[in-house]
Amino acid sequence: MQTGVWVLLGRKAGDNNQVLALAEALGWPYQEKHIQARGWELLPHLLLGTTLAGIDRRRSSPLAPPWPDLIISAGRRNEPVARWIRRRSGNRSRLVHIGRPWAPPDCYDLIVTTPQYFLPEQDNILHNNLPLHRVQRERVAAAAQRLAPELADLPRPFTTVLIGGDSGPFVFTRDKGRRLAEGVNRLVAQTGGTVLVTDSRRTPPAAAQAFRDALAVPSAAWWWDEDNTGRDNPYHAYLGLAERFVVTGESMSMLAEAAAMGRPLYLFDPADPPGAWWRHPHNLRYKPLSHRLAIRLAPVRMRRDVGRIQQALVDAGRAHWLDEAPALIQQGEQWYQTVEEDSGAELERTAQRVRALLEGF
Repeated sequence: MQTGVWVLLGRKAGDNNQVLALAEALGWPYQEKHIQARGWELLPHLLLGTTLAGIDRRRSSPLAPPWPDLIISAGRRNEPVARWIRRRSGNRSRLVHIGRPWAPPDCYDLIVTTPQYFLPEQDNILHNNLPLHRVQRERVAAAAQRLAPELADLPRPFTTVLIGGDSGPFVFTRDKGRRLAEGVNRLVAQTGGTVLVTDSRRTPPAAAQAFRDALAVPSAAWWWDEDNTGRDNPYHAYLGLAERFVVTGESMSMLAEAAAMGRPLYLFDPADPPGAWWRHPHNLRYKPLSHRLAIRLAPVRMRRDVGRIQQALVDAGRAHWLDEAPALIQQGEQWYQTVEEDSGAELERTAQRVRALLEGF
């Protein structure tokens, strides 16, 4: 029997990559359904639940029979859409959600989650250590090989710096951009070599400029944006060329993809210095303030703390904080040689759980 699979894709690249990673691992044909949410989608989501009222149907992919056997979604904005499709299918479609659902967990056949969320242990919830990712060694190696001639004159080793941005309670300020650069400067002062830098669409321009201004080592930095035409995004090449990584700790996707390379990984803590958070004006913006209130007031299953993934990597010996890098390098940086490379075991385990949902379907 041919299994019909729909993957719901939204505006967040990290969510989309996880959904596509799982769809590809299943090995079944799938259709991409691009969902364009309206700016006020939260209101109908909270009040109506199973509805398409919060999406722009003219700008979204058509949703019409034949209905799929399996729907894979991630992110709050796609939840009502997934449940609407299942209702139209006569409740035959199986629902798999990645991350943390806003609806009660029992609404889903399977939830695939990570330590940043506080979901309970129950039969339809699969707990992984890191987010799913699509990084394949063959693709990374090929990208690195294509870019290597352009960087041939730069001194080795290459330290790849992956910069995220604002996320949840974390606001990536000018000061944090400067502190990140200073940490990289100290690291490279010991190792020598070149810094390969790439940021993300979430990186505030002011923070990126502060990092650039404070960086005092050779660098080959491509600051990726929509106008950067005529050049491939160097992200995968930088993964393949790196002899060590520095990653801003709020970016779960970047952490998972860097960790998959089996090389020294140092985390930059994006949290504010110790002290009362409300004394920092940037924390009084809507997004960081609402996140902090949710952490304190929302039900446990609705909370999110990305620091739990960072700390889990450190506790497992798979990463260290950037401030610790100089001492570790002085010791010969041998710690990472005991780290197991990502074998794709979590992705395959997740795919097996999903296949089991469709057995005898």
